[in-house]
Amino acid sequence: MVPLRNALIVREHATLPYPEGTACADVLLAGEEGGAQAATVFSGLGISAVVKFIVDGLAVVPSEINLTLKSFGAQIGTQIYPALVGVGYIIGPRISSYMFVGGVIGWCVLIPLIFLFGADAVIYPGTDTIANIFAVDGPSGIWSNYVKYIGAGAIATGGFISLIKSLPLIVRTFSDSMRSLKGGASAGTARTERDLPMNLILIGILVTTLVIWLFPAIPVNIVGAVIIVVFGFFFATVSSRMVGLVGSTNNPVSGMAIATLLISTLILKSTGMTGIAGMTGAIAIGSVICVIAAIAGDTSQDLKTGYLLGATPMKQQIGELIDVVFSALTIGGVLYLLDTAWGFDSPQISAPQAHLMKMLVEGIMGGDLPWGLIFVGVCIALCLEILRLPVMPIAIGLYLPVQLNACIMIGGLIALFMDHRKKVDEKTKAAQNNDGTLYCAGMIAGEGLVGIALAILAVFEIDPTTWLGGFSFGAAGSIVVLALVILSLLKFSLWGKNRVRK
Repeated sequence: MVPLRNALIVREHATLPYPEGTACADVLLAGEEGGAQAATVFSGLGISAVVKFIVDGLAVVPSEINLTLKSFGAQIGTQIYPALVGVGYIIGPRISSYMFVGGVIGWCVLIPLIFLFGADAVIYPGTDTIANIFAVDGPSGIWSNYVKYIGAGAIATGGFISLIKSLPLIVRTFSDSMRSLKGGASAGTARTERDLPMNLILIGILVTTLVIWLFPAIPVNIVGAVIIVVFGFFFATVSSRMVGLVGSTNNPVSGMAIATLLISTLILKSTGMTGIAGMTGAIAIGSVICVIAAIAGDTSQDLKTGYLLGATPMKQQIGELIDVVFSALTIGGVLYLLDTAWGFDSPQISAPQAHLMKMLVEGIMGGDLPWGLIFVGVCIALCLEILRLPVMPIAIGLYLPVQLNACIMIGGLIALFMDHRKKVDEKTKAAQNNDGTLYCAGMIAGEGLVGIALAILAVFEIDPTTWLGGFSFGAAGSIVVLALVILSLLKFSLWGKNRVRK
C-alpha cells in the first residue's frame, strides 16, 4: 500500500471517497469542534447501536425484508442495518445505483433464468436439482451455488481491468518512491507527502517472501511464494479501489481469495504440485492473499483519514506495521476461542466461504470446476467495460446479496434527495449534508462496536436471543425499524440544529 498511496488516495481523491475513512475524519473533526457536531456523531452511534442490538442481539425483528416471486424465481428485498444506510449516504447515489444494478442483474435476471431453464437439472456445483434447491433455500440457494461464481468471475476481471488502468499511476508513483533509495526524497518532500523509504519496503517484501517460502506452516515452494508477492500487490490495488468505492464493510475479500485460488491452483498443478500437497499449498496462498486484501482495504481507509486531516503518511504507515504485528499475535487466540466455544463447521461457525474454497481447489485439481459460470462473469465484466460503465461497483453488486445492495441504495436515494432540493441555498445544503455525513459516520461506528460486543458474548456462550423467549415482531417490525432509521437520518440532517449561521 505504500507505493499505492499517492496513486489511489491522493490522485484519485475525487473519485474514490473511502466512506469509512471519510467518516473517521469527520468524527475526529467533530470531536475537535465539539458542540452540535459531536452530538450528531454520538446520536448516530447510539441509535445505530440500539438498532444493531435489537436486530442481531435480541433478534426481535428479522434483519431482512424480502419479496419472493416463486413462480418467476426472482427475489428483491433489503436489509435494515443503519451502517449500510450510512455507507450509501456517504458514497452517494451514483455508486449506490451501480451496485444495486449488479444486484438486480443477479437476483432478477440470472437467478430467474437459471430457475426457469434448469428446474429439473442437476448442474455442478449444485448437488440437487435446481427446483429442489429453490424449494429448500429459495433464490439465495441458487445465488450461493451458481450466481456467486459468476460474480467472482466478474470481480476478478474488473480487478484486472482496474489494475491495467491504474498501471501508469502506479508505475509513476513507484518511480517517485524509488527516489528515496538515493536518499533525496525526504529532504525536498512536504511532510504530508512523505512515505516510508522504498528501500525499507523492498527489504520487507523480500524478507516476507523468504519467510513464506521457508516457514513450515505455509506449505508452498518458491513459486508459491512469488505468486503471493505478485498477487498480493495486485489484490492490494483491487481491494483499495473497492473499499474506496463501497467501504471496507462490503469489501468482497472472499471474491478476491476465490480468484487467487483459481489461478494459483492452476499454476501449482501445471508445475506438478498436485494432490493434497497442491491443494494445501493453494489454500495457503489464498489465505495469505485474504489477509493482504483485508489489511490493504483497512489501511486505505486509515490513509484516507490521514490525508483529509493532514497527517504524515510515514508515521501512519509505521503505526500500521505495529498494528499488524499485534493483530497477528491476537487473532490466533480469538480463533482458538471460537473453535473452543462452538467448533468450526458447526451451525454457529459454518464457514461457508471455507467450504466454497475447498470445493474450488478440489474442483480444479479434479478437473470439474464450473468454468462456464466464471466465464459468464468474465464476459459480463468485459461488456460493461465496452459500454464504459464502471465494472467494479456493478461486479460487486452482482457478487453481494441484493438485500445488502438495496439497503445501501436507500442511503444513496436519501443523499440524492438532499442534493436535488429546490429553493434551498447551497450553504444550507452543505451544512445539512455535513450533518448527514456526521450522523452516518456515527451509525457506522455504533454498529461496529455492538458487533464486537456480540462477538464477546458469543465467546462466553451468552445468547441474547433467549432473553425475550424468542419473541419476534416479524417483517412488520423490520419495516418499522427501517423507517425509523430513515427518519432519524432526516432528523439529524434535514431537521437538525447544526446549521449555517447567518
